[in-house]
Amino acid sequence: MSYGLEQAGLTCVLGIDNNKYAIDTFSKNHPNSTGVCGDIRKLNPKDIKIDLDIDKIDLICGGPPCQGFSTVGLGNPEDERNHLFLHFYRFVEYFRPRYIVIENVTGLVAKKNENTLKAIYEVFRKIGYKLDIRILKASDYDVPQDRKRTIILGNNLSLKNNFPEPSSSKGLNTVDFALKNSINFNGKTFNNDVVSSFPKNDIDKKRISHIPEGRSIRYEKDELEFLPENLRFNIDWGILPEKRFREAKYRRLDRKKPSPTIVTHKNTLYHPTENRHLTIREAAAMQSFPANFEFLGSNTSQWTQVGNAVPPLLAKSIGEAILKTDSEKIKEEEEVFDFNTLRSTAFKYA
Repeated sequence: MSYGLEQAGLTCVLGIDNNKYAIDTFSKNHPNSTGVCGDIRKLNPKDIKIDLDIDKIDLICGGPPCQGFSTVGLGNPEDERNHLFLHFYRFVEYFRPRYIVIENVTGLVAKKNENTLKAIYEVFRKIGYKLDIRILKASDYDVPQDRKRTIILGNNLSLKNNFPEPSSSKGLNTVDFALKNSINFNGKTFNNDVVSSFPKNDIDKKRISHIPEGRSIRYEKDELEFLPENLRFNIDWGILPEKRFREAKYRRLDRKKPSPTIVTHKNTLYHPTENRHLTIREAAAMQSFPANFEFLGSNTSQWTQVGNAVPPLLAKSIGEAILKTDSEKIKEEEEVFDFNTLRSTAFKYA
């Protein structure tokens, strides 16, 4: 998120995370920012302000877990997920930035979490923030990945919150474009250990060699079409829930389309033409990270960082929309949000 917002023209002054490797990566790629590795529950925003030596903060963004925040106030005080959201709120309350951005999974808008959203709206309304919420699909903003995220935008200026319009660019959001343009930088390649991307299991190596580009195995018909008898799963498809795998197996990317959602490990997706998984660099390319963005830490940590990240080009579009809000300054009365309409856009899958 921070990298994309800077691409939009904002200046990142501070990043906080409890993960050392995430902060190492942040500091590496934001050399003019301050990275703080620590538990936000133990950090005092007053001390942060003194350390930064700045008069004001224009925007605070983050991805705090919200699901435990189910009623106005503390909700269930035993739910640890409350704390991170409430401390995000505590920083907003102290710094009073003009704008806030909250990023979360689409599950936040599920029916069971409606009270959570209403509570978020209410606590920020009490300190003067107008919130709006949308489900944004990353591939609509030149990201080569079909990733959906809940984005909440807020301001304390009573302004209409602009959300980014889908990009009119053609062909930039494909796997092929990412692999050709986001792997090498000035003759250097970071985080691209191809050797370790090959499957360790012999049967996995043999099975993936039979899967065509853009295809996978989820139903019995897929198994029968792609795998020779000696490589089949030897399972009773009839007893599986809905007679299918919960997630597709041996899923090859299609170079002509965006990638499915990148997760925090390599085992889900396979290279479109080679019999291996994606490298960390290739997965980062699907997230729209440029080739000169370097990830630090162990391979496991790097995968976690890539999989958890907000795609920079999506964040850039959000940043540009916020700058548009700031320049237009269109006043708007707060409206009662239609949660049913929002949910109708959140859970559609190909």
